[in-house]
Amino acid sequence: MQEDAHLAALLCAPAAAAPFDRLEWWRGLVEECGYFPVIAVARDGNERAALAFYRVKRRMEALANWYSFRVAPIVSPGADRVALLSELAADLAGQAPHITLSPLPDEQGETAGLAASFRRAGWLVFIEPCDVNHVLHVRGRRYAEYLATRPGQLRTTLKRKGAKVAVTIETTFNPESWAAYEAIYASSWKPEEGNPAFLRRFAQEEGAAGRLRLGIARADGVPVAAQFWTVEHGTAFIHKLAHTEESKPLSPGTTLSAALFEHVIDRDGVDLVDFGTGNDGYKRDWMEEVRPRFRLEAVRPLWPGNWPIIARHCLRKLAPRPSRG
Repeated sequence: MQEDAHLAALLCAPAAAAPFDRLEWWRGLVEECGYFPVIAVARDGNERAALAFYRVKRRMEALANWYSFRVAPIVSPGADRVALLSELAADLAGQAPHITLSPLPDEQGETAGLAASFRRAGWLVFIEPCDVNHVLHVRGRRYAEYLATRPGQLRTTLKRKGAKVAVTIETTFNPESWAAYEAIYASSWKPEEGNPAFLRRFAQEEGAAGRLRLGIARADGVPVAAQFWTVEHGTAFIHKLAHTEESKPLSPGTTLSAALFEHVIDRDGVDLVDFGTGNDGYKRDWMEEVRPRFRLEAVRPLWPGNWPIIARHCLRKLAPRPSRG
């Protein structure tokens, strides 16, 4: 990749539209999480299409983990997307007989387009929903206008408890604040952090680039809630949030969320807030749209190891659907 200037430009900020499209993200997954990467690239003159994978025995899966909101092909603006992705899918036949991509969006036809390209190259393709993505389209509103549309219980909580914690929002990486975030997370209801070294590295990179928004809520000077957001290209991404169990009666997470929404809407002027994957109930209080995420499984039909996979999907299609009666 270092020898391909056109690909490097495509995968580096400011060209990338989101953290998950950048070479730094992929490097972090490889160096901190131990994945063995395969970067598939199709070329047409100066135009490129790329998909990142890692190997699992004979299979290849999208280079992603639980921190990835989505995976998607990276294609040069203005390129013949169909031709490049079809070429890429054909080349992948020599790399692995079984490929899995997840979680895929389809707002711009990403899933449908990939499925068509793989089928054109002789793959059998199976698609199924695998997750959801909660988002907020700001649509030019100021924070006060947006807040007025939130559920009454949420607004009441902010009025009653908003003054019980002090909030700070940092846009550069501060080791002390990050240590506070890690301590809060460890004392929260959340499961053990999947890969803290990867997350810290990402926060440091985003802080250096000016994209970090790290919020800390303190009660009597003690950190009790933390949230890790980033902002770029008109989108705010909510990566992590947590509060200590002992602070729950103060609702510090609600107050901190409100402060961060106000910051990204009124100061950063974002058009979209992306709450990532997962159907947690608290996301519905802040978000206004739920988008599906998909799992695409592509298999070479003549490889015997794929026959049980093909049979399973075929049987699933034949299974009777439950009655709604």
